[in-house]
Amino acid sequence: MARDGVIHVAGAGIFGLAVAWELTRRGAQVRVHERDRVGAGPSGGQVGALAPHAPDGWNPKKAMQLDSLLAAPGFWAEIEDLSGLPSGYGRTGRLQPVPDQATADRLADRIDGARRNWPADMGMVLTRDPDADIVPHSPSGIWLMDRMTARIHPRAALAALAAAITARGGEIVTGRAAPADAPQMIWATGTQGLLDLNDALGRRIGQGVKGQSASLAHAAADSPQVFDNGMYVTPHFDGTVAVGSTSENVFDHDRVDHQIDDLLLRARALCPVLADAPVLERWSGIRPRARSRAPVLAPWPDRPGHLIVNGGFKIGFGMAPVIARMAAQVVLEGPTDLPDLVALP
Repeated sequence: MARDGVIHVAGAGIFGLAVAWELTRRGAQVRVHERDRVGAGPSGGQVGALAPHAPDGWNPKKAMQLDSLLAAPGFWAEIEDLSGLPSGYGRTGRLQPVPDQATADRLADRIDGARRNWPADMGMVLTRDPDADIVPHSPSGIWLMDRMTARIHPRAALAALAAAITARGGEIVTGRAAPADAPQMIWATGTQGLLDLNDALGRRIGQGVKGQSASLAHAAADSPQVFDNGMYVTPHFDGTVAVGSTSENVFDHDRVDHQIDDLLLRARALCPVLADAPVLERWSGIRPRARSRAPVLAPWPDRPGHLIVNGGFKIGFGMAPVIARMAAQVVLEGPTDLPDLVALP
């Protein structure tokens, strides 16, 4: 697919910037186009949970995500070194409360799956004595802890990516749309991009899912992430803790509403140390979810030289290193056998 000249990227969220970075570090001339501003969409949220899939029931999707999570430390370190800015990346682990002994017994298969499929020093264990500043309430007095889970500060990471791209000679143009007729284009346009594909291809490729989260003032930078019943509590490097998020398939506006208050009540009940932590910001955004529930990385049908990179949903930051690597390979080295799981649904 590679040709002489500028490679255009539409969208300055995590997928657009990650692919642009990978291209610039390989010597390509890249221009990123963003209608609004860097991180204006759901990539500019708060949670930043780089959480692995459950390690039991292993499959190619889980293996690809593991590859990306293991690549993350080097990926973000290089960006930080060049940009001089923090990404907020840290492999701080995760705590999950275990409701009862029966559940603890059933977790044996999951713990064994981590032993078989994850690096030896990043497995799962049951503990009755978690060493953490933020410890979620556990009815059984047992917690499941893993050392694979990491965190990223979404806004800091995007700022570092943008700075690294420009330091390598790439361009980021904000305030106007990408040129649709460019000979080489990477479409990383989030929810609107999925809706455009639905119309263009005459079938459902994906949709938007509304998410809401909040940021609290509480310094616990080294504390593990907390996860319970779909809710994340993520301590960040800057003295904040993110709480999120909702997943709303049906919604009539993209603004923050009462559901974030319910989420905050749950988080404070789960993590009593946050009971009096001030709320700094409430956030909402529409996240792009492909029908396949996996990221999409595929040529745009009938548009030679155009590549779709979309569908990050909740795992965009976690999948960014491997998605960027595969996209850059397609653009710079020509057609390749992409995994079926990233094909257009």
